[in-house]
Amino acid sequence: MENTRRNRPGLRVFGNKIGCKGRLSQLESFSTVEPGAFTAPYDVIAEVVGKYRAQWGEGPLWWQGCLYYVDIEGCRVLAFDPHSGEERLWETGERVGTVVPRRSGGLVMAGDSGFAFLDPGSGLLTPLGDPEADKPGNRFNDGKCSPDGRFFAGSISLARKQGDAAFYRLDPDRQIRKVFGGVTNSNGVVWTGNGDTMFYIDTPRLAVLAFDYDVDTGQLHNRREAFSTCERVPGVPDGMAIDSDGHLWIAFCHGGCVVCFDQEGKELERLILPCREVTAPAFGGEGLGDLYLTTGQPHEEIEEEAGRLFVFPAVGARGLPVSAFAG
Repeated sequence: MENTRRNRPGLRVFGNKIGCKGRLSQLESFSTVEPGAFTAPYDVIAEVVGKYRAQWGEGPLWWQGCLYYVDIEGCRVLAFDPHSGEERLWETGERVGTVVPRRSGGLVMAGDSGFAFLDPGSGLLTPLGDPEADKPGNRFNDGKCSPDGRFFAGSISLARKQGDAAFYRLDPDRQIRKVFGGVTNSNGVVWTGNGDTMFYIDTPRLAVLAFDYDVDTGQLHNRREAFSTCERVPGVPDGMAIDSDGHLWIAFCHGGCVVCFDQEGKELERLILPCREVTAPAFGGEGLGDLYLTTGQPHEEIEEEAGRLFVFPAVGARGLPVSAFAG
């Protein structure tokens, strides 16, 4: 991390109504703590990139020189090329919560109708299955691939029914397996560089959970709370990225910031953005040294840059390479 720091003003806390175009709220609860001053490197400033404005941007990842992400409420998968400025988009015909690359080519997504392959050339979607087809009030939300190529993704109860969602695994044999239930709003998931530990966020818990990960079987063991974010940061924990030092970078929806923690929960850095609905971070660019952030548009008021893609160039940390789906 950079050592040059300065005090910044605290962020005000916003209300608990969120959503897009009349959709049900994505979040169940939020912290009401009043934040104090925080620090950031002098030269780390958020920049808007690209021209696209998402209704609710989410799930960014860096793959083969482009930043891929989704517009959940806009029903689109997008790819931004920072070198050419080109933006590609694929209409999905449904809300899509997450997208990941596939080793054999193409993309895999999860959304309203469960898991599906997406062919970037034709835009064709090939359904793989929906484990929650009997729950019309749920859809898939955030997800990522484990180092061994399994696609983990969880669902969200849009009606905010506590514990009605779950966390799933799409294996390379294309079988969908339920990992655990009792989830309300499944969000950020990352693995350490050696693949031994998975960190996970179910947003209303206001905490980061940790699991031991078995790369041979895809099983999770030794569930525990790594640390709580309750009454520490404004807003609620949403998407998450991990850097090469094992530090966790968490976007705080409603809080207008991204915060870096060590694995015991010590806050190391807090960076602010000009809009409050900050949804997910991802490292990208040369040497994975830039930090990208997706954002969403609040339902109750207009923010000029809400929904845009942001980047903190040369943030002082480097990310880990993305793992692709092995099936």
